[in-house]
Amino acid sequence: MTPATRQKVLGLYRKIFQIAKKWQSASGQTEETMKEKEYIKNEARTLFRKNKHVTDPKLIEQCIEECEARIEIGLHYNIPYPRPIHLPPMGLAHKQGRTLRHQEKLRKISKPIYLKSHDEVS
Repeated sequence: MTPATRQKVLGLYRKIFQIAKKWQSASGQTEETMKEKEYIKNEARTLFRKNKHVTDPKLIEQCIEECEARIEIGLHYNIPYPRPIHLPPMGLAHKQGRTLRHQEKLRKISKPIYLKSHDEVS
């Protein structure tokens, strides 16, 4: 990892914890706010530790893009949790064999960048 990339990653890590410190839940309830603050901190720790040993520059860039996307989406919608994707009509059709594998492949390809690591951690 280059020093510039390292600084960018550490800056994102600090930014997430600053956001968590100032976070207010949409409901305004203290209990909900504390729960969301803890979620933000735990999610950041888990994902940053999980990707600690990544050395591929393209993969590092993807992780940085995902982090930035999740920060922007979380701040915009005031929801710390990843937003789910909406399945197309007939997305859950009971099909087997080749068609089912094709649907699964299309879902994986169409998954937004901000959800790439969420399924791996959950």
